[in-house]
Amino acid sequence: MRLPLNQRIAVLLHEGFTGNFGKTGLSILRYSDSPIVVVIDRESVGKSLLDLTGIDRNIPIVTSLAASLVYQPEVLVIGIAPKGGLVPDSYWVDIKDALKAGMSLVNGLHVPLATIPELQALLKPGQLIWDVRKEPPNLEIASGLARTLSCCRVLTVGTDMAIGKMSTSLELNRAAKLRGWRSKFLATGQTGLMLEGDGVALDAVKVDFACGAVEQLVMRFGQHYDILQIEGQGSLLHPGSTATLPLIRGSQPTHLILVHQAGQTHNRSYPHVPIPPLPEVIKLYESIAHAGGAFSPAPVVGVALNTRYLSETEARSAIAQTQSQTNLPCSDPIRFGAGALLDAIVKQR
Repeated sequence: MRLPLNQRIAVLLHEGFTGNFGKTGLSILRYSDSPIVVVIDRESVGKSLLDLTGIDRNIPIVTSLAASLVYQPEVLVIGIAPKGGLVPDSYWVDIKDALKAGMSLVNGLHVPLATIPELQALLKPGQLIWDVRKEPPNLEIASGLARTLSCCRVLTVGTDMAIGKMSTSLELNRAAKLRGWRSKFLATGQTGLMLEGDGVALDAVKVDFACGAVEQLVMRFGQHYDILQIEGQGSLLHPGSTATLPLIRGSQPTHLILVHQAGQTHNRSYPHVPIPPLPEVIKLYESIAHAGGAFSPAPVVGVALNTRYLSETEARSAIAQTQSQTNLPCSDPIRFGAGALLDAIVKQR
């Protein structure tokens, strides 16, 4: 399942523009081909989506689901990814109003909504609730089998959560296709699944099978593509992250792209946790991927720098500084394209 291409979509994003948890909705607004007709965010009513985000879509922002109905939406997408994946109390009114209005619901949070009797009772024929975070069936323990594939396997890894790993993988996939590569984006999180319609919600998988879930996904597509763009999750530097290592082990990457937010020196949620200098972070990822020789080397071949809080002049300066610091190609793939990063992958192929 994926976001429908023939139904009008409303994105529920209360506090998503001003907080740190709106990445699902913002990514859908940036990358989805679905007809998005309205955004619901009481903090940003009437403001310009372009001014708020740099996303060039002329979509109105309204205060509530009730106010959105004039745009005739047919599907409501919950557009936030808060810590713990719980439904904020203030969202329930809009969720229930959507179902009462005959809309379907796309839910990327950890709380499964399709099993709640009160919500089920509101569904009419033709409506559905899609809980995106579900564990795939028939999982097994990983065996390192992905290393036998001949395709490039590019995994994005990060210095923190929610800094652009999915966006970087999507931009690399787009750039590779434009060059004629048989490239495939592999979704490993709820937003990627909504966009791609296939993949694995890794944080819904039991830890024993997490590597196996990634391996299963990679093996399913690896023989049919030149390059797999594997969406990264979490960070080895984050004290609460458990997703990065299974991605490394399950995908057996041939290349790593490090994603970092310009100027960030500490974990966003836990400021007592510093981000080491990028050359040290690169050594960490390469060392863990190689595991002392147990697995094939996986070099970090480039840095994707998130410069969203910088002016263009500041962004270019930060990119140049990062290139000098790491001696690796660097770009903000959303702002300046992923070409330099793709060149680095091709060079190391």
